[in-house]
Amino acid sequence: MVNRLARIAGPALLLVVSFVALLAALAYGGGADAPIITDPGAVVRYGLPIAKLVVNIGAAGTIGALVLAVFALAADKPEYGRALDVAAGASALWTVASAATGFLIFLSIYNQPVSFDDRFGDLLSSFMTTTELGQAWLATTLIAAALTVLCFAVRHQTAIIFVTILAIAGMIPMSLQGHAGDQASHESAITAVYLHIVFAAIWLGGLLTIILLRPALEGRRLLPVLQRYSTLALISFIVVAASGYVSAEIRLATIPNLLTPYGILVLVKVFALGALGLFGIFQRRFLIGRMASSETGGRGAFWWLITAEIAFMGLASGVAAALARTVTPQVEVAIGDITNPSAAELLTNRALPPAPTFENFFTQWNFDLLWILLCAFAIFFYIAGVVRLHRRGDRWPLHRTILWVAGIVTLFYITNGGINLYEKYLFSAHMLGHMVLGMMVPVLLVPGAPITLALRAIKKRSDGSRGPREWIMLLVHSRYFAVLANPIVAAIIFAGSLWVFYYTPLFSWATTDHIGHIWMIVHFVGAGYLFVQSLIGIDPSPYRAPYPMRLLVLLGTMAFHAFFGLTLMSGSGLLLADWYGAMGWDIGISAIEDQQRGGGIAWGVGELPTIALAIAVAFMWARSDGRESKRYDRKADRDGDAELEEYNAMLAKRASRVPQR
Repeated sequence: MVNRLARIAGPALLLVVSFVALLAALAYGGGADAPIITDPGAVVRYGLPIAKLVVNIGAAGTIGALVLAVFALAADKPEYGRALDVAAGASALWTVASAATGFLIFLSIYNQPVSFDDRFGDLLSSFMTTTELGQAWLATTLIAAALTVLCFAVRHQTAIIFVTILAIAGMIPMSLQGHAGDQASHESAITAVYLHIVFAAIWLGGLLTIILLRPALEGRRLLPVLQRYSTLALISFIVVAASGYVSAEIRLATIPNLLTPYGILVLVKVFALGALGLFGIFQRRFLIGRMASSETGGRGAFWWLITAEIAFMGLASGVAAALARTVTPQVEVAIGDITNPSAAELLTNRALPPAPTFENFFTQWNFDLLWILLCAFAIFFYIAGVVRLHRRGDRWPLHRTILWVAGIVTLFYITNGGINLYEKYLFSAHMLGHMVLGMMVPVLLVPGAPITLALRAIKKRSDGSRGPREWIMLLVHSRYFAVLANPIVAAIIFAGSLWVFYYTPLFSWATTDHIGHIWMIVHFVGAGYLFVQSLIGIDPSPYRAPYPMRLLVLLGTMAFHAFFGLTLMSGSGLLLADWYGAMGWDIGISAIEDQQRGGGIAWGVGELPTIALAIAVAFMWARSDGRESKRYDRKADRDGDAELEEYNAMLAKRASRVPQR
């Protein structure tokens, strides 16, 4: 009875607390106050933040349920299907709330009375299809509607991960709305917002799903699911805390601004986050252990603890929705508002950095929270895997750990250091970053053998669910990966993408759009990793090419790469003339000269790791021949070289059949 009441009280408490917190925060921060000019009415002013709150809850339920289905639940148990039902219902709520939000935003901007005539319909259609704000909410609505159908129709365990990826991508349009900081911090702001809402959704939605799955998690089944969710919640807590700090720093800027209404609401949200962190510590250190020690011990306390967590999550959700409507104390300044901005400042929406000297490339920084977190997690989980192996008596070569850490540190510098700062202004800086990401970073990461480490360190599951180990095994043994593991295919992707990227609109998208920039980094590192893995990879692979083939592919790729660099060095036309050619930054070198310098970097810097690869392939070939010789010698010692004796006997028999003349 107690557990049933806790299960019912959880979702109800989330809604009640979040709505009360939203209304209180709107009243305190003035987020729903009537504007001096063009008041859309109380229904719109209060309806809009309420609709956005429902959007957040619906998105959280969808993403949280899908993530649990992918990483924590067994496909052959009722819990899996019920989780997908929860995701379908939550995505339906997300769809309706997103459509309502877009409509209310239209009313707040155009201040039009609702009618059913052609003029109103034309205005609404124009807003939804021609403005960035309308397009964002239209896209969100369509994605949420597609997820509703997919969560009902798709039940295959592998296919669901693609549905989960779509749900996470569906948060991108939402992250582009609301307070995005001033122009100079816009990219940092939208990255922080996106990470914040995605991992908050995993955290809240996962907990809500566990409550709704209570009837399916009977007996000992609750404990493993809870342990897996606890790991997801811990990662989410770290990301939400870090992204929340970045967002607050951008919008508050100074400590005194904490005493403004916006700052006080931020402090309330921090309080809720801190309380949730304490709940998580208590749950991981005490309650889970108590539940593991007995069949029923701690379960009643656990469900009431979850109910309390849901209440604090409701508080944080309500305040977050109100903050999106509250005026920030930090005045947002656009570059266009500055007197006589330069062409470079107008293009990049930020002030010019110091002159690009050798020293400044290592002392100037342009931090990106996404890559800071990815690099930190990559090093932490790798070292944690090594420690786990050592604790059980297994060995892991030290040089692999050193190479992996060196590769991740290099990736961190390229995505956060001086190159990340100057690549928007100088093609040569961009090309240097490209070469390091595509060649040097993979050459360091691949010998670290992260897949082998993960397969050895992560525990195998036997309950029908898929954890990281099971997903890695599925990927490594898939036909798709078998094609990509072929050196010829990997070389085509690696070298061919140079021409496709730089001579198509992809280059402009990756240079001028932050999402395109992130895609560019992922592509360069991924393509380079596949190519290097196909040549010198230690990790398991469905296809191992002969060493002569590897060398031939490598030499061909080197020639192709050199030809690309020479083309840039000798070319007289700018690849991105409306960006680098219009920058107008006087640093003593023209845009075309800088591009030609970038060609020299592509040829020279890019070839150094390639030569190292050629040496590594030759060395591995020699070691392979040496191991084969030793294996043959040991076999000969065991059987008295029976194979050679048999071969000589065959030759003697053939010779005896030859007629004598």
